[in-house]
Amino acid sequence: FAREGATVWLNGRNAAELAQVADNLRKTSGATVHEALADIGAQEQVDALFERIRQPSGRLDILVTNAVYQGMGHTLIDTPQQMLEDVFRINVFGAYACAQAAAKIMALQKSGTIINIGSNTAERAIRNRTAYVASKAAVDGLTRAMAVELGPMGIRVNSVVAGYIRTERWDTLAEGVEKRRLLNVPLQAEAGGNDIAEAVLFLASDAAARINGTRLVVDGGSLVQLYPADCEA
Repeated sequence: FAREGATVWLNGRNAAELAQVADNLRKTSGATVHEALADIGAQEQVDALFERIRQPSGRLDILVTNAVYQGMGHTLIDTPQQMLEDVFRINVFGAYACAQAAAKIMALQKSGTIINIGSNTAERAIRNRTAYVASKAAVDGLTRAMAVELGPMGIRVNSVVAGYIRTERWDTLAEGVEKRRLLNVPLQAEAGGNDIAEAVLFLASDAAARINGTRLVVDGGSLVQLYPADCEA
């Protein structure tokens, strides 16, 4: 979005990391990038954040909800109640609160688009992340419901459904784990952050003007593969 000339509001909870990312965006794109420090799991901070966004121009054209808390390392049986609540507070309630605040602005201008970042685990679960899987299924439901309700106001709502995404955590994987993971992907390659960004950019663009309530899957084909190649008879 910065590359395309948009004014970007970048949200995060860590001031130092937020400043670093924002500064890099400014240097590489020349775009106007605002740092918006806030915890989207706290309603009062969300309200203050979107009031700050609204004030300069009275407009908000695009919202991308991509904050996530995975809640890793627990089975269903030993997941603490607090972890379940924390996962839903960020992944579901946070996305809901941001979409609600954005929709109030977009409804007045009778235009706008909201893109939620989902996960293919909403359809094909993985072990020891029950709270996360359930939260991403909820995001799918939110996307559909918001698309139906906000569509008549000129607001489109879609989601980008991600599979494996290469992050710094991949660099710490045990030997052979990455190769084994990629057997789950017919394209034999994980997505990068740019792959997700390009999908989001498309859904936000005029080229997607008639796309509403859709899940754009960016997972290299994982969802359509029943078994990894080494498990097929």
